[in-house]
Amino acid sequence: MNLDKFKHQHTDILRSIATLRALAHAGVEANAMAIAQGIVAMSGTIKLHLAVEDQVLYPALQRGGNAELARLGRQYQSEMASIASAYDAFARRWNTAENVRRDAQDFRNEANVVLRRVFERMQREDHDFYPRIEEEEAAACH
Repeated sequence: MNLDKFKHQHTDILRSIATLRALAHAGVEANAMAIAQGIVAMSGTIKLHLAVEDQVLYPALQRGGNAELARLGRQYQSEMASIASAYDAFARRWNTAENVRRDAQDFRNEANVVLRRVFERMQREDHDFYPRIEEEEAAACH
């Protein structure tokens, strides 16, 4: 399985998080429209990424011959449910400039928690999970 698509989506999501962070540091109220638009755009990328993981990656791991990777896949998928739910609630709350502008401090607080969870999860996938999948595939090819 080629993980390049997943890695590319991670790069896009991480770039979106960095942009949101920069906009917030520059002033939540002044950048409320760009922040809300960034959240809407990032939500589409995250939803696509999760759907592809659920429909392609995790089922492939369950069908594969490596019980440890199958177990890890189930664990990662299960853990992602609460992160995705928290992100979805965050995105629904902060998808308009009016909401961001009206409650700038609440936006900052929630963004710090929710976006950090998304960021940390992708880091774990990139550094721990995906390399294990790639190692297994490389070993199976030889």
